[in-house]
Amino acid sequence: MLKIDYSNKKSIRRAFGEILADLGETNQDIVVLDADLSGSTQTSIFAKKFPERFFDVGIAEQNLITTALGLSLEGKIPFAATFAVFATGRAYDQIRNSICYQGSNVKIIGAHGGITVGEDGASHQALEDISLMRGLPNMMVISPSDYIQTQKAIEYASKHFGPVYIRLSRLEVPCVFDDSYEFNPQKAIVLKEGTDVTLITTGDILSEVVKAVEKLEEKGISVELINIPVIKPLDCGTIIDSSKKTKFVITIENHSIIGGLGSAVCECLSENNPTLVHRIGINDSFGQSGTPDELIKYYKLDAESITNKVIELIR
Repeated sequence: MLKIDYSNKKSIRRAFGEILADLGETNQDIVVLDADLSGSTQTSIFAKKFPERFFDVGIAEQNLITTALGLSLEGKIPFAATFAVFATGRAYDQIRNSICYQGSNVKIIGAHGGITVGEDGASHQALEDISLMRGLPNMMVISPSDYIQTQKAIEYASKHFGPVYIRLSRLEVPCVFDDSYEFNPQKAIVLKEGTDVTLITTGDILSEVVKAVEKLEEKGISVELINIPVIKPLDCGTIIDSSKKTKFVITIENHSIIGGLGSAVCECLSENNPTLVHRIGINDSFGQSGTPDELIKYYKLDAESITNKVIELIR
């Protein structure tokens, strides 16, 4: 089990902005587009460093995607960033028909995913974006969990040819991974081995799940913990192997339980190793306004709620 300093938190969105600016120094083909949210998405870091390779299209998400497409057709590597709810919702048709249908080399950054957007409320909280993006042919879907994993995922995406959707969080979260971590798009990460239950999670909620695992271990429950940074294509093999060992799987995500990680895991297991699966996440509802901490607790994604739910389900 990894030792985590919960007091040392770093911003996931800041990780994106910083690594993008670093990559821009060595790869002249990287260009960045934003939809009037560069301060929030942190593309402003790239813009200050490379103003001639930064394009703010205004509040026009469909234009954001089609402009990125045009740049990709000229050999550029465009990163198009805006809030996840706008990137995947307002521009879905353009992503489907212009990007995925052609297999275009565009990286779509959905910032501020999940209920942890906080006070901006339901209109800005993307709870269905993973579902929308993983249903599209040719689209890779990545959901990093901390500062280090985010930087490694962005670096990978810059070298991978094809459409990629990367879901980022607004939160500052503890670092679960260190500099030795290597991003492998084909492999899930078994953070801890166990025998009683498998917990599978993705995104910014990972540190809360790690806390829950620590509490469960203190109560004598042996937990296998798996982190899924790449939801599509899904590493089904690791999930199957774990399910054969524990016979019980619980998925935890800052996303609707419909169409997200939980659904992807259920699809994998139902076809390969039918296993009891319980999904923890947003249960078919919209979000609401509140601080991130308040909303995490309200939607029972905090460590204490996860711990209590796992105990209840095992009993």
